[in-house]
Amino acid sequence: MLILAIESSCDETAAAVVKNGRQVLSNIISSQIDLHTLYGGVVPEIASRKHIERINQVIESALKEAGVTLEEIDAVAVTYGPGLVGALLVGVAEAKAIAYAAKKPLVGVHHIEGHVSANFIENPDLEPPFVCLIVSGGHTHLVIVKDYGEFEIIGRTRDDAAGEAFDKVARAVGLGYPGGPKVDKAAREGNPHAIEFPRAKVADAPYDFSFSGLKSAVLNYINHADMKGETIHVPDLAASFQNAVVEVLVSHAVDAAKEYGYDRLAIAGGVASNSALRGKMEEACREAGIKFYHPSPIFCTDNAAMIGVAAYYEYINGTRHGWDLNAIPNLKLGER
Repeated sequence: MLILAIESSCDETAAAVVKNGRQVLSNIISSQIDLHTLYGGVVPEIASRKHIERINQVIESALKEAGVTLEEIDAVAVTYGPGLVGALLVGVAEAKAIAYAAKKPLVGVHHIEGHVSANFIENPDLEPPFVCLIVSGGHTHLVIVKDYGEFEIIGRTRDDAAGEAFDKVARAVGLGYPGGPKVDKAAREGNPHAIEFPRAKVADAPYDFSFSGLKSAVLNYINHADMKGETIHVPDLAASFQNAVVEVLVSHAVDAAKEYGYDRLAIAGGVASNSALRGKMEEACREAGIKFYHPSPIFCTDNAAMIGVAAYYEYINGTRHGWDLNAIPNLKLGER
């Protein structure tokens, strides 16, 4: 079964062809990072315009690289939420137009379900149930993947997502956008124990996350250093901040897997490509006797291959969408 998948939820215009839910025949990504770097973050209106400019070429490239025609495609899949509403609308309108013209079924996919499904691409032995930590610029979720497309959320962020905190700290120390990769790179030259930043715990919800206090602590440290005329060693600050985030993410995920009785743990989302998180999680899982799964970095950031994988299992479960499918920017995980 061949699925043409489209992803346009933020600042990557992407299309892919996925075979039988696990084999990626093509995965084309047109990134806007260089453009948005000029503004220090994603500008929604610019992102939407660039999606319109690039989406047809990206889809044509995906079909060409996969060596298939539109007639051979069995279904068209698209991210319809969550994300930037204008950006989502471009992908949804394109997918509906193609599906209608080619007389193919239309399958709308939840963006976060796509991130979780990225783990299936390179791990043929991974099947539900398992625990998954989803960490990105807009989301920090700890979920039990009960079945394909079926999730139980056991932890979520109360304020800033982890990726959002990375971006804000990177901007504050002059590393620029995108914050995650730049903090990760700077941290490799620093001492993760140079500065002791706080690790927040949510009293009534042991698996929830809170990164707002940590972000404020970093900003206060920078302000105090500026007022005293002290030089900040950016690699030490980056390493110490990153260590505080990673410790919380790893401890929550591993503790949850042990408490709920799962011996498989996966990570997903843009921050899942962070080298410190991958290293610490692998170490903690090994010590706990838990098998650790993670996608390659190219499948951690936004891409259409993960949407095609998720769509395959949605299609098998009978999910079909009509021509009234719309973008839902605040779509919750598990909603239809």
